[in-house]
Amino acid sequence: MIVVKWFFLILPVFLTVTASAENALPTNTKARPAWQAVDGKQALAKMAHAMQTLNYQGTVAFLRDGKLEPMKYSHAANRGREQERLLSLNSPLREVVRETGEVSCLYKATQQLVIDQRPFERSFLIDMPNDINQLDAAYGIEMVGEENVAMLPAYVIAIKPKDNLRYARKVWLGRQWFLPLKVVVYDLEGAVLEELVFTELDVKDALPFIDMKPLADGALPSQKSPSGSSAQAAFVMTAIPKGFKEVFFDRKPMHESEQPVDHLLLSDGLASVSVYMEHKNNAQPLVNNDTNGVQSVDAVNFFSHSLGDFQLTVMGEVPSETIRLIADNAKLRVR
Repeated sequence: MIVVKWFFLILPVFLTVTASAENALPTNTKARPAWQAVDGKQALAKMAHAMQTLNYQGTVAFLRDGKLEPMKYSHAANRGREQERLLSLNSPLREVVRETGEVSCLYKATQQLVIDQRPFERSFLIDMPNDINQLDAAYGIEMVGEENVAMLPAYVIAIKPKDNLRYARKVWLGRQWFLPLKVVVYDLEGAVLEELVFTELDVKDALPFIDMKPLADGALPSQKSPSGSSAQAAFVMTAIPKGFKEVFFDRKPMHESEQPVDHLLLSDGLASVSVYMEHKNNAQPLVNNDTNGVQSVDAVNFFSHSLGDFQLTVMGEVPSETIRLIADNAKLRVR
């Protein structure tokens, strides 16, 4: 009992001394923390390069809607070829692989393989343009400190939007390899919307590439369609929020229907918004029945409404105001 009392008596003193030591000014007032000499944009540029060229693997935890999902992650790179792999550790067991604009998902229980074309996505961890200067129109980037993640020293970089049309992010970059150890997305009030964090991460000289094949029949590949021009779309964007631009358009069937759906992707270099238009006869029922009802799942907001004989759906990891602004500026194309 005496030992227990002593511990609780000394603990406040210990915490006070520790805090004072951490916050104390260095003896040499000219000395600056190492992170203050590192530029945030340069660090993100190094991250983008490292994510494409290094071989690394580890365990990453995704936090969405209050639910934590741990997964095994690996990235293989060799002579310009890249392959990302996620393997779930909890049910439903599945394996997801991204390579050359194609994402394949194999469900272990049924051995069903689903393939989707996503030429605009670069990583499961965080999308980042090769030219970081593309973010200047919409974001400010700042190095804000150093912390440890998975017992690895990391630079902390804040990506702050210049308006309320997109979310803020923080990225923790490992000092040795400049790989992202932690990424957090914040809503407009500063609350955490999504988070991913590595519990361990190793860089290897090489990692094997795998071939995604189901052990049984039942592969469901999406129909491949070449990227087209948004001039082919049944709708036209009369205005686009500042910083966003059109980066991808295609037309292909969805919902197991033979009727095509127009898909236009908008991006500001970090956040992306998809605009879909399909004929009402083939569309899924409207999610919202009123004119202002933007719905949300985790960090993704979406909105659907009618345009003549068509249904328009806008969805993306951006605030509801951005979704409505884009939806309101999508009009039927006059032929």
